[in-house]
Amino acid sequence: MMRNDPIKHVFIWPAVLVVLAISIFPLIYSLTTSFLSYRLIPPIPPRVVWLGNYATLLQEPRFWSALFTTTLIAFIAVALQYAIGFGVALALNARVPGERLFRVALLLPMLLAPVAVALVARMMFNPTMGPLNQFLSKFGLVNLPFLTNGHWALACIIAVEVWQWTPFVILMMLAGLQTLPEDVYEAAELENASAWQQFWGITFPMMLPISAAVVFIRLIESYKIMDTVFVMTGGGPGVDTETLTLFAYQEGFKKFNLGYTSALSFLFLIAITIIGVTYLALLRPHLEKRR
Repeated sequence: MMRNDPIKHVFIWPAVLVVLAISIFPLIYSLTTSFLSYRLIPPIPPRVVWLGNYATLLQEPRFWSALFTTTLIAFIAVALQYAIGFGVALALNARVPGERLFRVALLLPMLLAPVAVALVARMMFNPTMGPLNQFLSKFGLVNLPFLTNGHWALACIIAVEVWQWTPFVILMMLAGLQTLPEDVYEAAELENASAWQQFWGITFPMMLPISAAVVFIRLIESYKIMDTVFVMTGGGPGVDTETLTLFAYQEGFKKFNLGYTSALSFLFLIAITIIGVTYLALLRPHLEKRR
């Protein structure tokens, strides 16, 4: 079939229109709802409040607390995922003994359902009957408040996120490392460059584009975290571990405040857009140098 054959439009455009209809209609409906005072329980007729929901949210301390908590989890978790994942990818690329076995084993956490991982983690970090505290008690140590203290609970959530999603970083970084030209390293060895010099002078700069993409993907995904937090802590203790998506769930599916929840969702979208644009703007000068 020729590239300019008009028959291709018969197959492409119906699919494109269906995808657009499925994605655009909920977006427009949600945007419209965000300008309404709209509650299902108790049933209140929709009333136009324009930017009232947005103004209320921006004055709500719980919204800013959830935004801070989500940002904290996302940035710390992604930083650890990248550092650990890059290190493991370097080791696997160096053909360590048992490399194939490690590849399979390290990818298993990513294949598990987040809810199942969170259930196991909640059992492991149980403050009274969890195996971790039982292990510590054998050495005469006191039980740690893994899920009953805000700081400890955040640390546990971050640990679970790092454990489950570091394999994604390993997979992507390893694929990038295996595409690097070997002649550059051979030239560096002829110049007696150390392994550390080769990493900072060759590997890291050449891996910067894929590193930027991996971090960006994981950062956006981490901002949408809900299932792990919902199962492990439910946003507690108090609201110390409540994320934006969990906040939206509480308002939308427990209080049925649809207008308020729609405004929250769009503020969430704006926050992620600002973070993504800022991240790409900061990286653009470094990426352009590598072209």
